[in-house]
Amino acid sequence: MTLFIIDIVLLVLLLMIGVPLPFVFGGGLILMVLFGDINVVGLMIWGFNQMLSPVLLASPFFMLAGTLIAESGIAKKLMDLANLFIGKARSGLGVISILTCGILGAISGSCFTGVAAVGPIMIPEMERRGYERGFASALVTCSSVLGALIPPSIPIIIYGWVTGTSVLGSFLSTVVPGIMVIITFSIINYFYVKKLPTETENSFKDYESDGTEIALKKSSVVRVFVNAIPGILIPVIILGGIYGGIFTPTEAAAVAAALALLVGVFIYKELRLKNTYGIFKTSSVSIGAIMVMMMLCLMLSQTFVMLRIPQQLVEIIMGMTSNKLVILILINIFLAFMGMIVNDSTAIILTAPLLLPLIIELGMSPIQFAAIMTINLAAGSLTPPYASVLYYGMKIGDVKFNEIIGPAMKILLVGYVPVLLLTTFIEPISMFLPTLFGY
Repeated sequence: MTLFIIDIVLLVLLLMIGVPLPFVFGGGLILMVLFGDINVVGLMIWGFNQMLSPVLLASPFFMLAGTLIAESGIAKKLMDLANLFIGKARSGLGVISILTCGILGAISGSCFTGVAAVGPIMIPEMERRGYERGFASALVTCSSVLGALIPPSIPIIIYGWVTGTSVLGSFLSTVVPGIMVIITFSIINYFYVKKLPTETENSFKDYESDGTEIALKKSSVVRVFVNAIPGILIPVIILGGIYGGIFTPTEAAAVAAALALLVGVFIYKELRLKNTYGIFKTSSVSIGAIMVMMMLCLMLSQTFVMLRIPQQLVEIIMGMTSNKLVILILINIFLAFMGMIVNDSTAIILTAPLLLPLIIELGMSPIQFAAIMTINLAAGSLTPPYASVLYYGMKIGDVKFNEIIGPAMKILLVGYVPVLLLTTFIEPISMFLPTLFGY
């Protein structure tokens, strides 16, 4: 246990001084191998075999799908459709942003897709209609975490891969919490808009062939609906295919990328040779770096298992208290800390094998823990110092840190943390759908 604590301290120090993540986990791995009497050859063979898992292929495919969606025009068509139903409501702009981020989450499984696709369109429009730019950027950025909650979800695929838990059952565990987040964020937006000095009018416009802006007419309703059909069908095909047994989550990820590419090239015509090549190039570089980091992180996590750290952790915590409520609070605090220093997938690989024995000892389902862990760690993408999605939202919204951090933290504390706590302590919230479908 002493070596484990030293290794965790080393990881935190390396992260604090800005060492790239692959080298951070590589450093921690070297320490465990040198002083933990670990067979490095056997560990590398094990790690390589784990990386060959077909389940893991879902992650790069969903990442590619998310990047394609952000450039393909799908988000704009979905927002136009949402505008037909709620655009005239005073709080319609914010709700459209939240809902679109949720729908995009059902296609890409990534938190970055929402802010990348919705932000450039909605943030300037929200500001023009009276929103403070900092709040508009915060609302879109916070809503992008729905990409991790609305299935399919990359973090949940990683969780199922690492722990051997049903991926489909774990997908279902975050559906109700995801819907609750949409509702709470929409309520926050409603009360915010009530304080605005002017009415928020219908936001989206139609354009003549010469670029002249005109109000969206009734005759355009059918066209808007028809244009949105391909975007709507993508999540329907993906989720219907997964739960209909037509294809696996990995195959669903490939289908999502293929559909996003076909829709962007042949239907919306937003993807052309030049930007499509750039998308594939950028995605390939990101995916390569992430895969190296995941293998090192996975091997480091396995060294903890080989040294029986999870069992020792269970004994220590159960020796301190047997109160389930207190233990769950401690787990949430620990996961919140992890989310603040590393990305969600990395934190899952590193901590799920450590904490799962404790969860089982408490008599909880690994599927419920999938929801608790995913909701917790998704928030880490918005909480400094890691806060990758928050920083990306700053860039997309063209706002300073002090302009976005206040509204973002208020949205998280008021709209997100209550959902996390309810999911943690009220089992049916995460387990109703998995139980209903037999998981």
